[in-house]
Amino acid sequence: MGKIFYIFGKSSTGKDTIYKNLMENRELNLRPVVPYTTRPMRAKETPGVEYHFTDEEELAQMQAAGKVIELRAYETVHGVWKYFTVDGKHIDLKNHNYAMVGVLDSFLAVRRYYGEDKVIPVYIEVEDGERLQRALDRERSQEQPRYAEMCRRFLTDSADFAEEKLLEAKLERRFPNNDLKECIQEITVYLQEQMEM
Repeated sequence: MGKIFYIFGKSSTGKDTIYKNLMENRELNLRPVVPYTTRPMRAKETPGVEYHFTDEEELAQMQAAGKVIELRAYETVHGVWKYFTVDGKHIDLKNHNYAMVGVLDSFLAVRRYYGEDKVIPVYIEVEDGERLQRALDRERSQEQPRYAEMCRRFLTDSADFAEEKLLEAKLERRFPNNDLKECIQEITVYLQEQMEM
């Protein structure tokens, strides 16, 4: 039986880069579950890869059709941005393994929807000072840096990833991303072990 490996962590922990590397690993043979968002696309993002970029009207249509598994709305300095997961009947857990990337609340909602035995947490950690530097470097590379939003995300993570909330996730392991190559290797071995169970 297949599983959904849910990669999550605070902002700027490298979860998107780790996700891309795992998806490119032919031995793992993972299929993507791509979330949706109403936020603007960042430089170097591709529609349908990191996110399906959409608007409020399409979100309302999917909600009316009962297709939205989970929805999060964030009050940003640029307005409300929404992120959500859609059940498009494209997940076949009888025959395939999947990976998705997101935050703790979405992981918990997806696990409730599909079941604890089918949704496996992969939690990425990075020391806060290093995370802040990575976030700043990323914003500087944008055509229009959004420093205020970067700071809001960083501060919000403290509450969103409080230790008592992480306990609810029932993490078997945490993966420190101090060295990207080592972190990816450690996660790859873990996923292979989980696939054999």
